[in-house]
Amino acid sequence: MSALPASSTSSVSAPSSPRSGSTELRPDSIGTVGVMATVISAAAPLTVMAGVAPVALAIGGVGVPGAYLLAGAVLAIFAIGFTAMAAEIRRTGGFFVYIGHAFGGTAGFAAAVLAIVSYNFLQIGVYGLLGIQTRAALDDLFGVTAPWWVISAIAVVAVFILGALGIDVGARVLVVLITLESAILAIMGIAIVVQGGANGLGVASFDPHNIFTSGVLAVLGICFAAFMGFESTALYRAEARDPARTIPRATYAAVGFMALFYCFIAWTVVQAIGQADVQARAGEQGPALFFATIHQYVGGWAEHAMYALIVTSVYASQLAFHNAINRYTFGMAQSGALPRVFARTNRAGSPAFAGAVQSLLALTVVLVFGLAGLDPFQDLLIKVNTPGVIGIIVLQALAAAAAVAFFLRRRDMPRRMFLISSSVVAVGLMAWVIYMVVKHLDVLTGAPKATNDVLLAVVPAVLLLGVVGGLVLRSIRPDTIALLARDDAGVELPE
Repeated sequence: MSALPASSTSSVSAPSSPRSGSTELRPDSIGTVGVMATVISAAAPLTVMAGVAPVALAIGGVGVPGAYLLAGAVLAIFAIGFTAMAAEIRRTGGFFVYIGHAFGGTAGFAAAVLAIVSYNFLQIGVYGLLGIQTRAALDDLFGVTAPWWVISAIAVVAVFILGALGIDVGARVLVVLITLESAILAIMGIAIVVQGGANGLGVASFDPHNIFTSGVLAVLGICFAAFMGFESTALYRAEARDPARTIPRATYAAVGFMALFYCFIAWTVVQAIGQADVQARAGEQGPALFFATIHQYVGGWAEHAMYALIVTSVYASQLAFHNAINRYTFGMAQSGALPRVFARTNRAGSPAFAGAVQSLLALTVVLVFGLAGLDPFQDLLIKVNTPGVIGIIVLQALAAAAAVAFFLRRRDMPRRMFLISSSVVAVGLMAWVIYMVVKHLDVLTGAPKATNDVLLAVVPAVLLLGVVGGLVLRSIRPDTIALLARDDAGVELPE
């Protein structure tokens, strides 16, 4: 099972290069496969499976593979209205552009603030996981140990450098990394199926009675977190070839691939251990579950390869989120809601100044956590990531509501009633997901109630701050707020 077939769509067709210091992204730089690889990289399939799925299996048991499929179905419904809006609204900026166009510039500004903060929480928190996984890989492969925070600091610099080289260069690297990490998981899954698992192959994972249990619903947030970043396809509109087709295709392909692939791999691990024993074994072995399984069914070489590839998997995720954050910042600066310098691009067409600021922030957080002796997994990854996960799901719900408002006003829109009804369903489903994540937040964090209350308060606090900031900006620079509610492809920057 190849993750991403080679295709001309990932090549660069000699796009024109913007001059250094311009405010233009590089057009025609990336095709469907490149966009798809970029957003799947943000999800980091190998990391999601080997690093996080054991937690879900330990709590939810045999029904977890079906829960990944359920999450993919919900997000596919959300993508119907989301991609239709992306085809109509030509601005770079993702969620905040669509929310602003539907509900006004102040709402768009608040959504942009939440998006930038949430993506930073997700990206910076994962540097804790990168440090842990790289340290484990170095120990497994070379018997070398190094402080996690030193490894993560080096990774911050490496992510910035590759991001500054341009989206086309990064996309080529991501296609290779995604193919390799998906291949090692596929090899394990196929080997398990061929050998018949522990006790033969079964389908209990897809029985609704096993999916809609309290345990599986408790880890629904983990399953949805596995898809984080898929919606960033729309951020690459200005750099995509034939974006009206590329963005929807890449979005559906990314969601479909992740849903089926996560489901398949999780199901094969259930078969490898046995449907009756998987929950207990996952609880006992934790993150070692997948490494022990691939060693048993494929061999020691595959276990070592998985240790190496999980490092590149996390790195690919960091690069993808870094690019997404920079394009959100670029979109805000292009509208005049952030200082003009954040909209400046280098000769590769990359918003390098925005990337440098984001990298400096990430480096600062990593060094503070490291020098303070805080835990890279529990403190940096889990606690910092949690508000980011909730924030993105809230933005998805708001974007679905924006799609309803948008299509209600477009009376001449093809398939209008279908788009409205699917978006209404998406709003309801995303609201249900938010409720389930909040209700079972302790499962995600393992933290006491007081800590969880603080983590939960971050999202509404950021939204409120964004609304206040938007109102202030509207009073002093009304033209800037007005630009956030327009869908012009090119926007003249205020001086």
